[in-house]
Formats: sequence, structure tokens, C-alpha cells
Amino acid sequence: MSNEGSYKVLMKRGEFVDEARYNEDGSVRTVPFKLYYPSGEGIEKAPVIFWSHGYGGSRDGASFISRHLASLGYVLVHLTHYGTDSSLWEGKPGHPWDVLRKLKISRETTINRFYDVPFAFDQMISWAQENPDVGAIMDFERVGMSGHSFGAMTTQVMAGMKFPNAQQELFEIREPRFSAGILYSPVPIGHLTDVDPGQLYGGIDIPLLHMTGTDDASPLEDYGYEHRLIIRDNVPRDDQYVQVLENGDHMVYNGTRGKLVQNPYRERHEAEIIEAVTHFWNAHLKDDPFAMDWVKQNLVS
Repeated sequence: MSNEGSYKVLMKRGEFVDEARYNEDGSVRTVPFKLYYPSGEGIEKAPVIFWSHGYGGSRDGASFISRHLASLGYVLVHLTHYGTDSSLWEGKPGHPWDVLRKLKISRETTINRFYDVPFAFDQMISWAQENPDVGAIMDFERVGMSGHSFGAMTTQVMAGMKFPNAQQELFEIREPRFSAGILYSPVPIGHLTDVDPGQLYGGIDIPLLHMTGTDDASPLEDYGYEHRLIIRDNVPRDDQYVQVLENGDHMVYNGTRGKLVQNPYRERHEAEIIEAVTHFWNAHLKDDPFAMDWVKQNLVS
């Protein structure tokens, strides 16, 4: 598969302000975003894919994936979630993971993060109308959701996973406008509730690609990559697909290493990720039968 599509890739940044929600510090909730979009001749309508970052990340992560997809005719919408983003560790001494491990994220902040997605979806539709240079090609009838680690958990919630609130009551924030999703390092939530996994994940009702690696241990919780597949095992649908990267670690999906050691398998892993992601989205957002055949033959279901 070619490393690049036929379209030039451009970017835009902005933010949406939600006057109806507040952060724990009392500030009004703001959701920064970053768009990757195709430019060139022959673009009629481009499917839209939302992306949610991991714990301590930002809208700037996973650029190698989104640049590639935009070059193939997709619009990528990256969000930053205040309270679980890179501002938690930036400018502080020590390794970012050491800083993050010491922090306690409230259930309120986590749930506020989830609500960022449907809010940003609504706002992006209005933004597209006000910015026709990009908005005219955005197809909001073909929309996918994706995310890395904490962003994968966010995607799971958008797909129909139930989540416990501060009173340990399960609730649902499913976003029905998403027709498919990708989980980069899925996150089981058994550490948050003792509810049966079938009850937690059984409500997921869209096709998902579960992506992990044999070295994808949790940087914050004590479990290995096999545990991440609990979600797939408890979704009552046949269209749940899996890619396991040999020697793949937790940060390979983010595209940057930060203070981590270098990954000698990075080039190979990124090529494998791009191949699987491209076929999955082409199958589910572009109705490409060749891509669907590839997904069924090459991704473990």
C-alpha cells in the first residue's frame, strides 16, 4: 500500500466554547480542535473521523495516521480534553508518566471529557457551514470515532459502553451518529466497577477495530495487552476486528515517543497500523468491498 494518497493535506486549528459546562476549577469548558483535511481536484464529499487523545495527550497526537488518511480523502477532527491533557505534565520536572501516575482524575472530569465529543460533533457541523472551504467537503452522514488509550475508552463510551458515575451507577452516553470506530489500545474498566463485563460492553453496537501490541502494557495499571481484548470478547457482534502488533508498545499509536526509549520497530509498526486503519475505514465509511474483504481476511475477528 502506498504511503501517501493523492491529495495535499492542510490543517486548521480552533476551539469550541461550551457555555453550559464548567471544569472543576470553575472555568467554562473549552474544547480545542485540530483538523487534517484533503485539498485538490476531485474531492466531492469526505467522510469525517473524530480522534480523542490519551491521558496526558493533546490534539497533536497520532499525526502520522491522520495525515495519511487525509491524503486519501478523509477529514480528521482531533480534540483536546481539558483536565486529562498534556497541561497536566508540561513544564513539570520528571518523566511525564511519573507525574501522571501521581495525579487523581475525578469521575466528573472523566465524564466531562466524554461529553466533549457529542458537543464538538454538533459544533463542527455549524463550523463547517461557516467555513465552506473545508466544510463543503465534510460528509456528516459518514462519520467514525477513534482514540488512543483514554481516547479509546472515550470511543468505547461513544460506541455504547456503559460507564459508572461517581455514585457507581451505570449510565450511557452513546453517540448514534458514529457508524464505526477504532480503539488504539482499548481500555477495560473493570478497575472502576465490579459489574459483569457483558453488561458493561454488551451495549456496543458498531463495528470496531481493536488495536494493541504484545508490549502494550498499561503505563498506569498493572495489566498486559491480552486484558485489552476483554472488550472485544464481550461485544455481541461479529464485526469486531483485532490487530496485535508483535513487539508493539503503548505509545506506537501516538506517533511521538517523548521521553520514552526509541522503538526499533517503529517504521514497521506504523506501516502495519496504516494498512489496517486504511482498509477498515475504507470498508466502513466508503463501502469499499475490496477493503472489506481485506479486513475479514487479515484482521482477527
